[in-house]
Amino acid sequence: MDLINLVEQSFSQNKAAGYPQFKAGDTITVTYRIKEGDKERLQNFRGVVIQICGATPYTRTFTIRKISGGVGVERIFPYESPFIEKIELNKVGKVRRARIFYLRNLAGKKARIKEAKRKVTAE
Repeated sequence: MDLINLVEQSFSQNKAAGYPQFKAGDTITVTYRIKEGDKERLQNFRGVVIQICGATPYTRTFTIRKISGGVGVERIFPYESPFIEKIELNKVGKVRRARIFYLRNLAGKKARIKEAKRKVTAE
């Protein structure tokens, strides 16, 4: 196990330290880099965090869900991805679960998440 941890730390870029603290139910915007041929561009993906998986920052991923053109779109991002430029915390949601998969079955106003009363801080 020590060897695995050593390899994970050597490949780590420690980008997660610059990200704001977020949890399931929060609305965030992830700006990530897309390579198309020899060009690069930045694209924003704004949605609700429905789960965070992984124990260590090196293996942690988070899933974001948004509605685009009436169709639900989910995307999984690795926490330590070199393609993530920045993460912005837009709204802090109030949910009781760590994984809010029940949002997949809801539509319209029922799919809204109540906003929490705590402060939004960028750390």
